[in-house]
Order: sequence, then structure tokens, then C-alpha cells
Amino acid sequence: MASNLFARKPLEVLLEELKGENRLRRVLGPVQLSSLGIGAIIGTGIFVLVGVANNKTGPALMLSFVVAGTCCVFAAMCYAEFASIVPVAGSAYTYAYATLGELFAWIIGWDLVLEYTVASATVAHGWSKYFQDFIGIFKYQLPLAIRNAPFDLNVDPNTVAGKFVPTGAVIDLPAIVITCIITAILVKGIRESASFNAGMVILKVSIVLFVIAVGAFYVDPANWKPFAPYGYTGLSFFGKTIAGQTAPNGQPIGMLAGAAIIFFAYIGFDSVSTHAEEARRPHRDVPIGIVSSLIICTVLYVAVAAVLTGMIPADKINKEAPVSDAFRQVGLPWAQFLVSIGAVAGITSVLLVMMLSQPRVLLAMARDGLLPPSFFGAIHERFRTPWKSTILTGIIVCVMSGLIPLGVLAELVNIGTLLAFVIVCAAVLVMRKTHPDAHRPFRVPFGPVFPISGIATCLLLMFSLPAENWLRLFVWLVIGLMVYVFYGRHHSVMARSRAAEAGKPGPS
Repeated sequence: MASNLFARKPLEVLLEELKGENRLRRVLGPVQLSSLGIGAIIGTGIFVLVGVANNKTGPALMLSFVVAGTCCVFAAMCYAEFASIVPVAGSAYTYAYATLGELFAWIIGWDLVLEYTVASATVAHGWSKYFQDFIGIFKYQLPLAIRNAPFDLNVDPNTVAGKFVPTGAVIDLPAIVITCIITAILVKGIRESASFNAGMVILKVSIVLFVIAVGAFYVDPANWKPFAPYGYTGLSFFGKTIAGQTAPNGQPIGMLAGAAIIFFAYIGFDSVSTHAEEARRPHRDVPIGIVSSLIICTVLYVAVAAVLTGMIPADKINKEAPVSDAFRQVGLPWAQFLVSIGAVAGITSVLLVMMLSQPRVLLAMARDGLLPPSFFGAIHERFRTPWKSTILTGIIVCVMSGLIPLGVLAELVNIGTLLAFVIVCAAVLVMRKTHPDAHRPFRVPFGPVFPISGIATCLLLMFSLPAENWLRLFVWLVIGLMVYVFYGRHHSVMARSRAAEAGKPGPS
């Protein structure tokens, strides 16, 4: 039993699976993969989170982006190396299976389900808010009953945080509508999905460049003083501040505290690796897509943060629609219109890539027998997409985005993503020992320095998250382990194969 739990999936088996008929269509090149990465990253970070994190950082927000981006660079390099070795669907799940064994693979796969599903619901909520802000320009407002979740979290920094308060609404209808539209596009096919995403990316990057170019003329350097009013730290350990200042609500504030929030803005670059099986030349194209999208987005993030905090004083930055409102404050309402369009397009593409990635992880797990292959492993005969799991993902995201508030959803995402990054960075070190001669078209530079740095920085941010985040992650993983014990281990393809080779009956 124990040997099956930690059995590694041979690299040769992973590569052999690529030759089967039940695989995805190879249609993505480096530009499309980079576009998918940019589509997943740029959106919520620029158009929403800068307003939230600014309350903890002040103008030092731009450094928060640098710190969070640096943390992601370490993990991105590790993802790129794995994707060049094992160009199959599944992302970190597949990498963990090849290096750390089946149990760790299941844990990371179950964790990725949490990351992509909850992130999709979070982004759908963000899309709803900006859509309502956009139609508000034309003096139109949706009825209260259909414009928000029925309850929300109290986030007033001067009171005790975490208390649920009613919103007066019944359901967030715009979030549900956009989720249904994206689901239909994803079922249709990867080529159509990538083309739709490329159009959204071109539009939103153009708007971001517009923000930087036009906003730069309205920057007043005096707004950057003091640069770090809350200091450069703001670290906590299981909710207890250990370095820096603490807000009245008990939360740490400072540049690093802002980085822990801003980290959400970078989740998505890892989704590029989930499409390795759909890349035309995965050994080259996937690393290019991962690294280039991360670098481009980091530069744009820092530039927007610098312009935004320079245009208006930090205490006047709007939390819900910070960028568009900044142009309103400097007397450019026509620019507010353009920014709102870019925000809606940007967040749409983020939602598309997140929901595109989730079924690919489920597909990889189903191929290994850890989930029912008849459902999660089903590929549409015509569209060549994992259509059943795509529809199921859409349904779950609809329910979550329509009924659960943004604050609750956002808190679940970061810790799951950071855990995935830690495991991937560790897996690279293991792979170097177990498969030293494996062909590596792309290698993480500077030997073990980058993987170890990735583990350390990700753990630092994980421990800086509130203690309740750890509790929620623990509960989710316990549920996942129960699914594995009662289903996965009994249907594991790897366990049955090992039992057949040993001449023994499979697990029961």
C-alpha cells in the first residue's frame, strides 16, 4: 500500500501517452501561449487589486509588484523546465507524479482544482463589478437583487474584520452570465478560445499602454512622498504580525503585506503549462510562453502602479475601480470610458484562461484513474475538448460566483497557488537527482539557487496569510484525501499496472 502511495509515474510512460488518440489538438504556438499567459495575468491585478493593496502600502505599491513578481519568477523557471521535459496536460500535478509520487500528485492536483475553480469565481465577481461600473457611465444601474452576492465580508480596516453582513441582493447575475458565455466558448474548441483570448489581450494591453502613456503627463512626484508610509515590511505568521505595523483590524500593513495581496495578480502564468499538450513545439514554445508573459506583465504592473500613485494621492485611490476613477479625478472622463472597456476585456480574458485550465488538470487526473475517466477524461469527438468537465466547471463557477462574496473567494486562492509553487520548485530538485540524464531543452539557471529561492519566498508569503486560510486549505485537503482513499487509490492506473507486473491483484 505504502509503495503505491509514493509510486512515481515513469517519464517514459508520460511521453508514451502523447502518442495516443485520446489527446488534445496541437494548435498553439509561442505567441498564442504568451497571449494565454498575459490573458491570465493582466486584469484583476491592474484594474482591481491596486486599489486594495494601496491601503497597505501607499506609493510603495510598485515595489510590492516587484517582490511578488520576483517570487513568481523563481517558480516560473521551474514550471518552464518541467514543461520542456514533460509536455503533457496537467501542469504541477503531472510534474509531482513524475517526481514525488502518486499521493503528492493527488494532493497538488486537488489543490489546483481549488486554485482554478475559486480563482475563476473570484474573477467572475470582479468582472461583474467592472461591468456594472461601465454601464454606470451611461447612468444605468442593475436592480439591487441581481447585482451582488447575498452577503459580504466586513473589510473596514478600523473594525474587526471577517464579520458577514447582508448586501440586500439575492444573486450576482452578471457573474453568472459571463461564466455561461465563457463556458460555451471553451466547449467549442481551443483554437476558438485562444483566438477570442488574443483579441481581448490586444485590447486590454492597448488600454494599459494608454494608461501609462497618458497618465504619465499627470504624475506629480509629490504624491510619492512619503514613499512607504507604512514601512517596507508587514509580515505575519499565522495571522500574528512579526515585522512591521498593524492596522486597527489586526492585519499587517507595509510593502511586503501588500506583496502578499498583489501575489493574486500573478496567478495565471502557471496555466500556460497546462496547455503543453496543445502546443505545437512544447519543448520550446511553453517555456517561452511562461517566461515572456511573466516578464511583460511585471513591467506593465510596475509602470501602472507608478503612474496611478503619481496621478493622485494614495488616500484618494478608489478601491473598486482605481484606474478608471483616477482619470475621472484628473478631469479626463473620456479616458475613464476607455479604461472601463479595457478592464471588462482584461478580466474577461483572465476568466477564460482560468476556466480553460481547470478541465486540463481534471483530464490528466482522469487518465491516471484517480477520477472517473468516462466523465473527466471524455474528449469531444468533433471539438477535441474535455467538454464534460468544462461544463461541470462552468456550473460550479456559476454557483460560487453568484452566491459567495468576493472576499471569501479571494482568500482561498493565494494559499493554494503558493502551495503548488512550493511543490513544483521542490520537484525540480528531485527530478535533477532521479533523472539527471533526462533531455532538458530548458533548464532553470543558477543550479539549485532558483528552486530553493522559490520555495523560501513562497513559504514566506504563505505564512504571511491569515490563519483561517490555512484552516480552509487543511479542510479542502482532508476532503481530497477522502476522495483519494475511497476512489482514487482503488482505480489508479499506476497501482494496477504495478500489481499486474508483480502478479498480484490490483488495489481494492
